[in-house]
Amino acid sequence: AAAVVSGALSLEDGARVVALRSRAITALAGRGGMVSVPLPVEQVRDLLPDGVSVAAVNGPSSVVVAGDPDGLEEILGRVERARRIPVDYASHSAQVEEIREEILRVLEGVSPRPATVPFFSTVDAEWLCGEELDAGYWFRNLRQTVRFETAVRALAEEEFGAFVEVSAHPVLTVGMDEALGDAAVVSGTL
Repeated sequence: AAAVVSGALSLEDGARVVALRSRAITALAGRGGMVSVPLPVEQVRDLLPDGVSVAAVNGPSSVVVAGDPDGLEEILGRVERARRIPVDYASHSAQVEEIREEILRVLEGVSPRPATVPFFSTVDAEWLCGEELDAGYWFRNLRQTVRFETAVRALAEEEFGAFVEVSAHPVLTVGMDEALGDAAVVSGTL
C-alpha cells in the first residue's frame, strides 16, 4: 500500500505484489508459524532454538519470531506472555528461501518508478527513491527481518512527530509508543 501511495508502484503492480506473494507463500503453509514475544530483541536472540529466527522488531520489547512449530512451542513454553500469531507459515525466516525463485519469477514484470511521495523502507531502514522496489526488493521484504523500530526511530530523529497506524486492528502502536515516548504522537485509526 505504501509503495502505491508513494507512486513507486502502480495500483496494478501493488495488487500483483500482494496477490502473487500471498499465493507463493501458500507453499509454506502448515510448516511454520509466528509468535509475538514481549522482550527486547537481544534477549529474544539468546532464546532462539534452531529453526526459529527474529521476524520483526516492532519496538523495544515487541518482537516477532518465526520458524518451525517445535521451536515456536519451545519459545511459548519459556516466555511468559508470548503469544501465537494465527498464521501457519513463517514469513521473515529461512523457510522463505524455498520460494525465492517463484517470487522472483512471478514478480519479474513489476515496474517500479520514482516515488512522488517519500518512501521509507522497513526492510532497509532508509529512504528509497522508488525504483528499487523490483521483484528482488519484494522477496527481501518477505524474507528479511522487519526493522520497524529502527525505521520509526530514524523518522523521529528527522523530526517526524506524528505516527498513525492505519489498521482495523492496530498492533504496532504499543511498540511505537515504547520506542518514541513523548517524542511523538502515536495513534491507531480505529
